[in-house]
Amino acid sequence: NMVMSFRVSDLQMLLGFVGRSKSGLKHELVTRALQLVQFDCSPEVFKKIKELYETRYAKKSSEVAQPQPQQHRAPEALSIHSSYDRGSTVARTSLSTTNIDYPALYGKYLNGLGRLPPKVTKPEVRLVKLPFYTTLDELLKPTELVPQNNEKLQESPCIFALTPRQVELIRNSRELQPGVKSVQVVLRICYTDTSSPQEDQYPPNIAVKVNHSYCSVPGYYPSNKPGVEPKRPCRPINLTHLMYLSAATNRITVTWGNYGKSYSVGLYLVRQMTSAELLQRLKTIGIKHPELCKALVKEKLRLDPDSEIATTGVRVSLICPLVKMRLSVPCRAETCAHLQCFDAVFYLQMNEKKPTWMCPVCDKPAPYDQLIIDGLLSKILTECEDADEIEYLVDGSWCPIRAEKERSCSPQCPILVLGSSDVNGLLPTPNGNGENGKAPADVVDLTLDSSSSEEEEEEDEEEDDDDEGPQRKRRCSYEKGLVSAC
Repeated sequence: NMVMSFRVSDLQMLLGFVGRSKSGLKHELVTRALQLVQFDCSPEVFKKIKELYETRYAKKSSEVAQPQPQQHRAPEALSIHSSYDRGSTVARTSLSTTNIDYPALYGKYLNGLGRLPPKVTKPEVRLVKLPFYTTLDELLKPTELVPQNNEKLQESPCIFALTPRQVELIRNSRELQPGVKSVQVVLRICYTDTSSPQEDQYPPNIAVKVNHSYCSVPGYYPSNKPGVEPKRPCRPINLTHLMYLSAATNRITVTWGNYGKSYSVGLYLVRQMTSAELLQRLKTIGIKHPELCKALVKEKLRLDPDSEIATTGVRVSLICPLVKMRLSVPCRAETCAHLQCFDAVFYLQMNEKKPTWMCPVCDKPAPYDQLIIDGLLSKILTECEDADEIEYLVDGSWCPIRAEKERSCSPQCPILVLGSSDVNGLLPTPNGNGENGKAPADVVDLTLDSSSSEEEEEEDEEEDDDDEGPQRKRRCSYEKGLVSAC
């Protein structure tokens, strides 16, 4: 706190005392001095900092007693950011107070390079946890974007420096794809709302500049429905590839549209996870024991006797509702009321590309930390390979449900032959008689129902206009009579 309140001359004296470079802008001197305090603060250095601090405020007290003319003020006492010079008198005098709540990590100056935030007692903005990002360090706590004027387009700068450990983590991390490291510095933006954890939300006209280059921001999803505005996927913005991976300071400028809503931004060092890694973690800690799943089945059938589900059992499909394929890792959220599962593999892959975390069965939120793998259904999938649906019974047991056609149809269709058993007699000759002058045998296909017979009769009546058509129709009626008699 003492170092961050120093003037340029104080910073130069401190850095000269330890043999460090004294050249550069004020924010560079502050960063260099804070690195010294964090990594190499000996008793001598601390004594020097205390001495400079006390000397400065002793001079400050004398200046208050004998105010100097405005033109005699030391030039280094001015803030290095022009917008801060135009700020209020309260903001400038806050530098001299000793009860300032400075950021825990150094180099976090938003909305003005030399601006130090006053002590804030209101609740802090919190961002929701993202399953595909594991936070390693918080580089900048969520800080409100404050407009500097009445213009619609605003710019908010921020500078910070990475520690050697953070730089090493980024350099040694694996590559998810060429040029994209798994350990990243990401920028997250949300509404300034302290009532609950906030999801990522971009302000209008957003643009992010890192040092001297603009960073790509996710675009809009096209909308196929007329009159519906396209949606924009709001997710963390990766800044790593545009940053200086060294002790040098990085400058980030957020351009945003000021249209009444308040937004906050935060910087984080994260490790990006893949869907395969989340699946492996889920298999390690998220499997629900088969006996617990069996008890859940019993309870559901016992507690829902008057629902649409039959009291004797409940059917569960072994086909994933997402991809219409057989389940491999049956999964559902603990908050879901149904027993039907979806495939965890495809669910995680879908949310990796477009995160929604909505259950495909009941269309209710199914976040990653609520997912469980159904141990009972996993066991059933290995034991029941010839069915696509099973039924849970009231005692917790199960039975496979096979397709109706498999149960009703036999491999061979039964044929009833009336008259001669000679196969050759089945084929009529052009003159209406069978071979060797024998009358053709009457054949009845028992697999045909009355409706199919009537359809065939109508087709025969339309196609044949000769005298054989009506005779064949009467013979079919006679054949049906024989079958009924049998």
